Order: sequence, then structure tokens, then C-alpha cells
Amino acid sequence: MHNRSLILFLALSLFTLGLFLADLAWGSIHISLNEILSVFIGKGSNGINSEILLNFRLPKAITAILAGASLSVAGLMMQTLFRNSLADPYILGVSSGASLGVALVMMAATFLPVAFVSSGWALIVAATIGASVVLVLVVGVSFKVHNAVSLLIVGLMFGTIAGSLVSVLQNFSNPDAIKLFVMWTFGSLSAVTWNYMQVLLPVVLIGLGIAFFLQKRLDGLLLGENYARGLGISIVRTRLLIVVATGLLAGGITAFTGPIAFVGVAIPHIARGLFRTSSHKILLPATILCGASLLLVCDIITQIPTYTLPINTVSALFGAPIIIWILLKKR
Repeated sequence: MHNRSLILFLALSLFTLGLFLADLAWGSIHISLNEILSVFIGKGSNGINSEILLNFRLPKAITAILAGASLSVAGLMMQTLFRNSLADPYILGVSSGASLGVALVMMAATFLPVAFVSSGWALIVAATIGASVVLVLVVGVSFKVHNAVSLLIVGLMFGTIAGSLVSVLQNFSNPDAIKLFVMWTFGSLSAVTWNYMQVLLPVVLIGLGIAFFLQKRLDGLLLGENYARGLGISIVRTRLLIVVATGLLAGGITAFTGPIAFVGVAIPHIARGLFRTSSHKILLPATILCGASLLLVCDIITQIPTYTLPINTVSALFGAPIIIWILLKKR
């Protein structure tokens, strides 16, 4: 690794750490850095601040890091697989499948036990099952389809079918259920408690582990599938592992936080621009740091107004201009 890359990694790591501390400190009640450090070493004097910090802000900040890293790495893998700079983690219909699962639970609430619907796990289980069903279908198709473009179209079609079913459900649902579903689609980092973190963290780590295992194969795919075959890379197996890793990363995050737009498309381009390389050995950790930083910035911004903004609103304000810039640059 070049000295420039090492310096950039060090700067990005410090920047991410600074944002993490700022996210913990910022909010309707300001908590000083000294108080944060005191709480972490078990010497916090203010019980209310300790409660806010440990049970609300800390899991939310960790979720921002996990979501940013997961969606960015999933986006990078999708862009490499399809060799399309505008591919995103949700391109295979994972988000649409998760949305359908949540819509079924929210809009079928009259037929389900109240205790099940009112528990936070209901939506997570529903979103996970919805995303998994679409993922299994895409994986099944990946064995039959021999090129990435056809797989892309199949994924989009599955997403379209799931989206259509959601629209049908909305048409027959009451306004309260529709409002709850729309609120879920805005995304929320604060929904992840420590109990949920015990499930989310392993899912994300497994997904990231698969991505790092694939880094050499991803480099081979950049040169084209025929060239990759010449290097002895199994295209079908590699494509299957990429789809599974993307499903774990994008599906896991969507299940726990709701869909978060534009991060997966924009961050890989920022990482490539900063590090000026297409080597996944550098790009994977770079996208993790860039993604974590962006989501932390978005989370800090959502706390500025009196009322907390949805994370999707802020991430779109960052992501959409980057996509427009990409399109203008490529003409």
C-alpha cells in the first residue's frame, strides 16, 4: 500500500472517530466529551445523561456505522458484478422483498395477534423473511442465467412484483396502517436497541467477511467474466457468494432500520475518487470508512431541528447530487 493510501486511511479513521464522538455528544441534550469519557469508564455522575448515552445514542451511532459500512460494501460489490456505476445494494429486489414483508404484517394487523404486531421483532422477522425469499429466488436464477445483465433484469423484475403487491395491499388497507408503513420506509437508526444489535452485528460481520474473502475475485470480475474465467475464477460460485453477501448486508440493515437510499450508490464513487484505485484490497476498507462517516454525518444532521428528521431524507440530500455528478461526468 502506498504512503498516500496509508495517510488517507489514518485521516479517514480519525475523521470517523471524531464523527462518532460528535454523534454521541449532539442532540436535544448536549453531553460534553468529558462526560462521555466518564460514562464509558464507569464514573459518570449524571444518571440521566448516562441513560441517554448508553441506551439511546450509543446503539444509534453504532447502527449508523454498521448501516453505512454494509450498504457501501454491498453497493461496491453490485457495481463490480454488473460493471455498472449506478448499481446499488437494492438492485436485486432485496429492499422490495423486505418492504413486502413489513407491509404484510402492518396491513394484516387485524388478522394477527396484537402482541406479535406490537412487538418490534414482528417487523424485523417480516422484513428478513421478505428479503430472504427474494434473495433465494435470485440465487436460484443465478444458477440458470449465464450473464450478469440477465441476472440484473431478473432482480429488477422480482423487485417490481414485490412493489406491485405492496401497492395492492395499500389499496385495501386503512389509513393508519398505510401511515405506519410510510414511516417505516423513511428509515430510522434509533429503532435498533441492544437486543436487536445482538442479531444485527453478527449478520453484518458475516456479510463483510464474505466480501473480504472475495476481494481477489472482485478484481478479476472488473476485467470481464471471460478474463476472470481465464484466471481460474468460478463465475457462478463467485456470483452466488456476492448475491448472498449483498443479501446479508442490505437485507439485514433494511430489516432493522428500514430502507436507506443512495448510500450504496454514492459511497463507492467517493472511495474510488479519494484513493484513485480500483483494487478491492483498498476499496473495501475505504468504502467501510466512507460509508460509516456519511451515515454518522447524516445522523448528526437529523438531530439539528426540533423534530428528528428521517435518515432517508438526509442521505438522499447527500447521495442524489453525487449520482447527478456521476451522470454528467460520464455524459
